[in-house]
Amino acid sequence: MTPKEALKFAEQKGCKLVDVKFCDFLGQWQHFTVPMHEIDEAIFAEGLGFDGSSIRGWKAIDASDMLVIPDPATAIMDPFCEHPTLSIVGDIQDPITREGYDRDPRSVARRAEAYMKSTGVADTAHFGPELEFFIFDEVRYNTSHGESYYFVDSIEAQWNTGSDEGPNLGNKIRHKSGYLPVPPADQLQDIRSEMTLLLEECGIIIERQHHEVATAGQGEIDMRFCPLVRMADQVMLYKYILKNVAWRHGKTVTFMPKPLFGDNGTGQHTHQSLWKDGKPLFYGDGYANLSDTALHYIGGVLKHGPALAALTNPSTNSYKRLVPGYEAPVSLAYSSRNRSASLRIPTYSPSPKAKRVEVRFPDPSCNPYLAFAAMLMAGLDGIENKIDPGEPMDKNLYDLPPEELAEIPMMPGSLHAALENLAADHAFLTKGDVFTEDTIAAWIDYKRVNEADPVAMRPHPYEYFLYYDC
Repeated sequence: MTPKEALKFAEQKGCKLVDVKFCDFLGQWQHFTVPMHEIDEAIFAEGLGFDGSSIRGWKAIDASDMLVIPDPATAIMDPFCEHPTLSIVGDIQDPITREGYDRDPRSVARRAEAYMKSTGVADTAHFGPELEFFIFDEVRYNTSHGESYYFVDSIEAQWNTGSDEGPNLGNKIRHKSGYLPVPPADQLQDIRSEMTLLLEECGIIIERQHHEVATAGQGEIDMRFCPLVRMADQVMLYKYILKNVAWRHGKTVTFMPKPLFGDNGTGQHTHQSLWKDGKPLFYGDGYANLSDTALHYIGGVLKHGPALAALTNPSTNSYKRLVPGYEAPVSLAYSSRNRSASLRIPTYSPSPKAKRVEVRFPDPSCNPYLAFAAMLMAGLDGIENKIDPGEPMDKNLYDLPPEELAEIPMMPGSLHAALENLAADHAFLTKGDVFTEDTIAAWIDYKRVNEADPVAMRPHPYEYFLYYDC
């Protein structure tokens, strides 16, 4: 939509309010709401002022004045507001320079797309993330100086086979046995369908929905691929819709990478391809029908994988999922069809348009704007420098002998290690001022001080089991 079309749409829908949303540094939507009479076409150029000093990871009170510039292309009816409300997503600008704020994730993603076009390599980067999630019936958690615990529950959960549910009707999902069962074992079919239909009402094309591998309500709803910034917008809307649909059913959704011990975690396998003039650039006559462009893109992602981890797997909980030998790929290798490799080339379709690379290590705790932009920049660095990805690994990497496994680079094993890798390897991100040095330094500092260090300093409940009697 143009600004005029967005305002006409709001008028037709009887909107009384406009909800302006933007993404904070860590990847969560923030918002404020204004009456419809405060919005006119000029706002789409001049923006709306707000105080950015309390937004996580942004600059302090001495540089707190910010502008949000609504993007009319994102205008939809908010599906959860009681009163007719236009929802619109905006970019953050510095009010002095009128440039995209360097720590605004959406502005970073826009700069990544602009940089790609400036190289002449491609004019479109398509992204297709597969977000997994859990739908729980209850969650409680607390941590203090004298206690630390969490409690989650699901009517589907294996651990509830003996619970008195008045009556318990069985049909619980066994650990690691939740992939594609039909009801009544899958008790969340209708909720996922409601989520799917609402996503489509809001303009997101959905390809399928299904139960995922884990017990206790793990699910997946797959979006059709689209260009980078638009897809990052859709990820934000996807999370908003899923959480709010669950809420109105008295349930709760989490995108934590590893909320349960002993069962599959939550991934965000991310399919990627480059196009130019409407033609796919990843199809060719090389391995798995890949072009040299695709192989060099893979080489860039593999080379920078340990640094990418700080943005694609940015939580301490991410590294409960990225454990060598278990469900998530940590070996920085590529392969056709092989899901134990960090990069997979899907083989479902022989069509050149379907040729893509699936990066399997990201998880949905990431900020999609930053993660997608970083992976694109790594791939472009591989193309620019013709980085050789090496030989493909068409074998189960979980079963390799230790001496062979030692030859394959690995993803970092902790958030601390990922941040150290990003500090040492980020020149590929600063090309074209896509990420600034200040943005990278702020990310590393925020994640270390507010997440990695606090978790490292706190005793874990399981440590009492291991060490109390030492």
